[in-house]
Amino acid sequence: MTKRPDRAAYRDFVRRAHPDRGGDHDEFVAGLAALAADARYDAPVVGGDPPRGVRAVATRLRRWHDRRFRKPRVE
Repeated sequence: MTKRPDRAAYRDFVRRAHPDRGGDHDEFVAGLAALAADARYDAPVVGGDPPRGVRAVATRLRRWHDRRFRKPRVE
């Protein structure tokens, strides 16, 4: 399992090495690639348009019903 890069470390690297701040472009690109290789993503990015029309109304009604009439958990 790879270690996820710390956000503060990433921001510090970008501040120090960014070409607009006097850093070398090739070193910056290589550093970003190294940080990206260490990154770990737990779930895929899923996108899509929200439901519209009758489907949207049915979804909202189902969610409302589930919240309103949810049975309490028995432990």
